[in-house]
Amino acid sequence: MLRGRHAVTALRATAQPAASRSFISSSAVAAVSPPRKPVSGTRRHTTATSNASRARPTPSPSFNIESKDRSHVQPLVNPRPTEMDESFIGKTGGEIFHEMMLRHGVKHIFGYPGGAILPVFDAIYNSKHFDFILPKHEQGAGHMAEGYARASGKPGVVLVTSGPGATNVITPMQDAYSDGTPMVVFCGQVVTTAIGSDAFQEADVVGISRACTKWNVMVKSVAELPRRINEAFEIATSGRPGPVLVDLPKDVTAGILRKAIPTDVVIPSLSAASKAALELSRQQLRSSIQRVAELVNKAKRPVIYAGQGVILSEGGPEILKELADKASLPVTTTLHGLGAFDELDEKSLHMLGMHGAAYANMAVQEADLIIALGARFDDRVTLNVSKFAPGAKAAAAEGRGGIVHFEIMPKNINKVVQATEAVEGDVATNLRQLLPLVNPKTKEDRKEWFDKINAWKKKWPLSDYERAERAGLIKPQTLIEELSNLTADRKDTTFISTGVGQHQMWTAQHFRWRYPRTMITSGGLGTMGYGLPAAIGAKVARPDDLVIDIDGDASFNMTLTELSTAAQFNIGVKVIVLNNEEQGMVTQWQNLFYEDRYAHTHQKNPDFMKLADAMGVQHRCVSKPDDVVDALKWLINTDGPALLEVITDKKVPVLPMVPAGKGLHEFLTWDSEKDKARRELMRQRTCGLHG
Repeated sequence: MLRGRHAVTALRATAQPAASRSFISSSAVAAVSPPRKPVSGTRRHTTATSNASRARPTPSPSFNIESKDRSHVQPLVNPRPTEMDESFIGKTGGEIFHEMMLRHGVKHIFGYPGGAILPVFDAIYNSKHFDFILPKHEQGAGHMAEGYARASGKPGVVLVTSGPGATNVITPMQDAYSDGTPMVVFCGQVVTTAIGSDAFQEADVVGISRACTKWNVMVKSVAELPRRINEAFEIATSGRPGPVLVDLPKDVTAGILRKAIPTDVVIPSLSAASKAALELSRQQLRSSIQRVAELVNKAKRPVIYAGQGVILSEGGPEILKELADKASLPVTTTLHGLGAFDELDEKSLHMLGMHGAAYANMAVQEADLIIALGARFDDRVTLNVSKFAPGAKAAAAEGRGGIVHFEIMPKNINKVVQATEAVEGDVATNLRQLLPLVNPKTKEDRKEWFDKINAWKKKWPLSDYERAERAGLIKPQTLIEELSNLTADRKDTTFISTGVGQHQMWTAQHFRWRYPRTMITSGGLGTMGYGLPAAIGAKVARPDDLVIDIDGDASFNMTLTELSTAAQFNIGVKVIVLNNEEQGMVTQWQNLFYEDRYAHTHQKNPDFMKLADAMGVQHRCVSKPDDVVDALKWLINTDGPALLEVITDKKVPVLPMVPAGKGLHEFLTWDSEKDKARRELMRQRTCGLHG
């Protein structure tokens, strides 16, 4: 087997002292690439690890040149003379890869070596220009790249081998595709002459990944490599971000470029016809924004529904605050939109949806105008679409309100709900045009609406859950509230990742979100095992900040081997494992809708303390409520990676909850008498085993 899992020489790029690669939250120097030193004379072309030149040529071809409006396809004009780039002559494909990573400012790569990708690993051997993070599994590399991208806003880069190396990254790519996370995946491939022959570790990765990437390509010649790398980074970060894949046959990365390649492509321009069409489009956009402003100005019960598009749009959170403040608009967010609006602001409604705040759901249902910003009306937000936003739909029919949708992806408009007005394009850019047209309003002007919202907040607070300690066990909601309190003065430098399950929803509900990009989770695909590797990637991107993975035991079990990756590279990520020895979100549904038939949803966990000890990670276990605060302080203040296991109560439901098929307003909330009855029925059904 030549997959490279035991190829020691290919991994020597990672074998540097831990002190030089520190990702802990102390005052130690962060693990970043050293400044590049200029070299005198002509740059050597014999190795990719030579010192970088003072001025690097523009990436070839000029794919990244900004046009005045990149959303329109423009006809070609007469080409100008093509300039040729000679800087790659004499370099192998692997060395060209190294050079292109430098030109694109890549500082960190996550991946795993193998036979088909060895020419690239050989070229980056001992490179001083970026750090290579070696996980224990390629899926871990993909989720690390996701966490890196979510925390930094830059694309995460993955480098893996062919066959299983590439297919192991399919789940992270689909996860990134669902959540709009920029990621560039480079995978090895068998030599071009062997493609289609069922060669060892051959897989049609381009075909396999077509549905879970924005774009993918197989590079067929070494001369094509720079252009394809440029395209990959451009496509991954433009529009709605997402994953791309570049398939690299071994003979391409091992081959040597013998001639100059073009530095330019034909530059598009505008004909008279396209200029007229563009001007018409702009006029239509201005008209749409004007109509939206009129709806905002006349609305009596407006609400902003903000998604991740606000965070991804440059200046989005700032312009959202300006709009909300100017017109006194209450704001609710999606799971991925958490942090787009400061939840300490009295206009905040927190998260809406299946496990959202009851008052946010009620506000959306009774609003006469819903202003959707960078959100796609996911089913976890709308629930039963036929029952969604009846107030806005009625107002739209009367011409006094409705649903307005600001969205960069045309396919998301009118896909789930019919928009009264649709504003296509970058959210922040279009909001800047809207803001001057909106009339100022105070909370007093909207007193009736805010009085109703405040009454809902008082009736259904998120803090309303069972606080009585059963058998002296810790309530997971309480622990997250305490963590939020302990990080109150450092919210801008505290990044939280989660796995998927009850702990994910409790974190969303009980941690106070104030800044963008601080919530890192798998929302669209719901990938268990996401939390730990994503936290590692986030910590690599933010070495001086506090990064905590709040995980459930079932989710943590799926990728817990990456804890040793954190130890190996001294990545100071903190991990909280809420241990209730069950797949809590699934058992909640089995309790509510399947008469307590717990089919394969309880597991026996390993000894997490012994595992952490074996991996060289500091660890602690807490089981008593009185010890929670001290344990959290220990975790926050510990240098290096650390694990805190928390033994929690079992069969604790996540509430509020909207059952499947119901409307947003038909939610279940905490009720002590109903919960007693629920537990008693559980005991009867399970013969006393649970309850």
